[in-house]
Amino acid sequence: MTATEHTEARPRGTRLPRRARRNQLLGAAQEVFVAQGYHAAAMDDIADRAGVSKPVLYQHFPGKLELYLALLDQHCDALVQAIRKALASTSDNKQRIAATMDAYFGFVEHEGGAFRLVFESDLTNEPAVRERVDQVSLDCAKLVCPLITEDADLPEDQSMLLAVSLCGMAQITARHWLRSGQKLPRDIASSLTASLAWRGIAGYPMQH
Repeated sequence: MTATEHTEARPRGTRLPRRARRNQLLGAAQEVFVAQGYHAAAMDDIADRAGVSKPVLYQHFPGKLELYLALLDQHCDALVQAIRKALASTSDNKQRIAATMDAYFGFVEHEGGAFRLVFESDLTNEPAVRERVDQVSLDCAKLVCPLITEDADLPEDQSMLLAVSLCGMAQITARHWLRSGQKLPRDIASSLTASLAWRGIAGYPMQH
């Protein structure tokens, strides 16, 4: 079971391999943090959701912050991997932009509310959280940057600025799409966003 799957509470005392137990605890924690936010969530709530005692929970995670950071690391990595996969899916740069946009929409739609931990955390005043949130945005932009450099023939610092802008547009638009009730099908919403991004990049030199 992964942390993004719905976690059913197990009867207390059920023994699981350490990795499986850790994933179960992460899944329970994700549901509680997404529903309640970091500050309102309690370790008691997470232990109850997972169907374990608090000592079992503390065997794996020494505190609530460590548990939150483990979840944040997991989902930041998932987003970076999704962007990397999107960019590797084709050699056509226009389609790469489209795939990248859809990766953000997919992350927002399918990660069990995990995007809220990454992009809407109520703990951004915590340095360790802020660092991870800033880093994942930077990591995604670094993946996109070479594509812009190649197509727009811009210096790396300018391409990086545009890459940050493109990734920011993708995640903000995807979150709005979800909050507004997904009135447009995902493929249309992500395609519209990709079209806007590509038209913008196409305004630079060497574009057709």
